[in-house]
Amino acid sequence: MRPWRRGLVLTALALLLGLLMLFHAQVTDRGGLGSLVESFLPWFGLFIPVLLAGALWRRSASALVALLLPVVVWLSLFGGLLVDKSRPGSDLTVATHNVNADNADPAGTARDLAASGTDVLALEEITPQAKPLYEKGLAKAYPHHTVLGTVGLWSKLPLSDIRRVDIQQDVGPLGEAKPADVTLPDNRALRATVATDHGPLAVYVVHQGSVRLFPQGGFWTGSRDRGAQALAKAVAAERNERVVLLGDMNGTTDDRAFDGLTSQLDSAQDEAGDGFGFTWPAKFPVARIDQILVRGVEPRSAWTLPATGSDHLPVAAGISW
Repeated sequence: MRPWRRGLVLTALALLLGLLMLFHAQVTDRGGLGSLVESFLPWFGLFIPVLLAGALWRRSASALVALLLPVVVWLSLFGGLLVDKSRPGSDLTVATHNVNADNADPAGTARDLAASGTDVLALEEITPQAKPLYEKGLAKAYPHHTVLGTVGLWSKLPLSDIRRVDIQQDVGPLGEAKPADVTLPDNRALRATVATDHGPLAVYVVHQGSVRLFPQGGFWTGSRDRGAQALAKAVAAERNERVVLLGDMNGTTDDRAFDGLTSQLDSAQDEAGDGFGFTWPAKFPVARIDQILVRGVEPRSAWTLPATGSDHLPVAAGISW
């Protein structure tokens, strides 16, 4: 019986790991703890080989058996991302990129994005200083474009019905009273219709509010969560059955804050990608916070584009009708 009595601490840790991943949605979100856990949920799998090594070193049969729980849970959550689900052929390619307000080479970033060959391109975090450089660098590849505040959409196909989307980034007693010309420079979401050969496609471009990790206050997500709820309502009210949402969501699709969106839209990366498709930070990506979500169209492929001068990686997807 000794192999079963060895490593009881390792056994308990293995069970706790499995239960944490299995019931991550029940972790309290006080101080943003639940969102923080879910943002990095795939990385909890790294504890499995550590615990396995400990179990083998201790020759603990109980720990080895207990490890089956986190292994099964992790594979059920993320095992599907370990295989390439992409398929050849698509009717339209779309891409999105947070170009970074501090990008030292916006002209070079524009050249790189134009060379990607995507049909529809969304940009976030466009500054007034960099806007002319993006417009000039993308003009030849994309004859149609719009920029509303800090977000923009470039397209090889005609655009229409362009309008701002209120994701409630400006709140408080004076928020709604401010005139449009005052709030436009800080606008972070837009909606447009792209005219395709298969009919109109509603495209949303979004840059959700930032999140912050404070030593005392925890993981602050108030602005982002408020924006996610407002965006979910806007998508629910969208009359076009074909929808593509492009943008920097400042969160992963595992995060409960986006349940209102992910219940309506599918992730192109989950449906047709190869791997996790992490996008941030660009030098060593640990989370996919830049998303392509769809409704009424079929993702055929999804991938990350090469790094630019931004701290985010661009992401792209091929879709079909």
